Amino acid sequence: MYNRGDIFHRERSLWERISAWTQGQLMGQQLNTPAAFGLLLLGVLPIAYLLAAYDLKIGVLLLLVLVGVPLVVLSIFYLPLSLSVMLSAAVFIVFGAKYTGAPIGTVLDLLILVSAVGILLRQIRERDWSFLRHPLSTVVAIWLFYNVLQVLNPWAESKMAWLYTVRSVAIQQIVFYVGLYAYRQNRKAILWMLKFMLAIGLFGAIYGLKQHFIGFNAQEMSWVMADPERFQLYYQWGMMRIPSFCYDPTTFGILMACFAVFCGALLVGPLRSWQKILLGLCLVLCLWVMAYTGTRTAFALIPAGAVFYALLTLNRRVLLVGSILAVLGAGFIMKSTSSGVIYRIQSAFKPTKDDSMNLRLSNQKKIQPYIQSHPIGGGLGSCGVWGKRFNPDSELSKFPHDSSFVRMGVELGWIGLILYTLLHYAVVRTGIYYYFRCRDPLIKALYAGITAWCFMLAVACYAQEAILQQPMNVIYNIFLAMLVTLKNFDPAYELNPGTQGFTQKSTDQAHRYSRNGA
Repeated sequence: MYNRGDIFHRERSLWERISAWTQGQLMGQQLNTPAAFGLLLLGVLPIAYLLAAYDLKIGVLLLLVLVGVPLVVLSIFYLPLSLSVMLSAAVFIVFGAKYTGAPIGTVLDLLILVSAVGILLRQIRERDWSFLRHPLSTVVAIWLFYNVLQVLNPWAESKMAWLYTVRSVAIQQIVFYVGLYAYRQNRKAILWMLKFMLAIGLFGAIYGLKQHFIGFNAQEMSWVMADPERFQLYYQWGMMRIPSFCYDPTTFGILMACFAVFCGALLVGPLRSWQKILLGLCLVLCLWVMAYTGTRTAFALIPAGAVFYALLTLNRRVLLVGSILAVLGAGFIMKSTSSGVIYRIQSAFKPTKDDSMNLRLSNQKKIQPYIQSHPIGGGLGSCGVWGKRFNPDSELSKFPHDSSFVRMGVELGWIGLILYTLLHYAVVRTGIYYYFRCRDPLIKALYAGITAWCFMLAVACYAQEAILQQPMNVIYNIFLAMLVTLKNFDPAYELNPGTQGFTQKSTDQAHRYSRNGA
């Protein structure tokens, strides 16, 4: 009988048969065949040869390609992963800067660009920009736009200084918009990121204690000794200040202070016993290693953050414990000591006797006429590191701005300073607004902790450049995204988003939702 199917039958080529066999061995049986192991071995051998034959830089570069390329591709399609990779890159960049002079900072810029492209590609199909419709998004957009417009500043002496500075001051705030899109309907991604952040904080505290009690490794010590000014910053009061994985002890001290208050805020939340034990351990380690950073700003942030949290929550137990700790802290400050660590902590609460603080106040007085006469400032990058690099003969490049607020006033003028202050106000107001309008206990605890963190950074910006350094910048912008999106997962807020009138039914639903998802 004639087989009509034979008319479409043809002999497959050798390449097609090899391809079909390979797919069957690798994918069809999930790599669980001798042939699959053999092919993987063949792929590993050239990599091992390159690592053995060439120096460490080639090996690191190869590792970055093998791991980085797949992560970049995945980041386009899964934005919560992209945010985790951004945070990992922010930690790696500042830590790796002590080991190499390569421009590894561009890795974070690449990840931000890739994530933004991923959102734009999705919007071709979705056509939904509702995640941007929030007052905080508008304020951040105005701040971003103003910084970009600084490229046209007629008083700016260098476009390259603007290019290098706008990355940390404005462009990296795109992380906030990536977080808005990634977290708008993904509660598990938020919880995962929070756990990841706490793990980073715990690792940083442990590594900082290692640096203090065991010592810096050879590469870290040579990096510190390579610059006399850097060595003076690190070695004070007969001991080395601890930076852990951060670029400098100041940033690390502020980071540990924020982590300590954040852990304390979550301890009051509806968590399991073992989770509270881990948070308590993290809190103690953060406070412990913070003392060895020698950062007076961080010492002052702890009571500031604790008082803000206590007034926000008005929890009786928090107020009672806070009052006891305040009395003990006052006694600790007044006692005499010969310890350099304790003396530095005490000096943070005696600003009138602090020569460093008096010098900063004097510098602020001197620069006020310039700020008042330049409404849009001297241009981004006119002072600080980039000012010294691109405008070494400029008077602004020699000005020790110290504070983020002072820097914004000098570089962006009093208009930029107003916008920067409004940005901090909008952030803290958003956190307070949603804290009082949500009923889920876990979400309320998160709002309290994140808002306290942002408040502490706003206070720290008066004395330091607290937010512009990594990994603080990435963490801060991710937290801003969480401030906007966390309310989406509170059933009580969704059922009745008004300022009052929550029903008992909606509150009970929120409690059940929190217990099931904590």
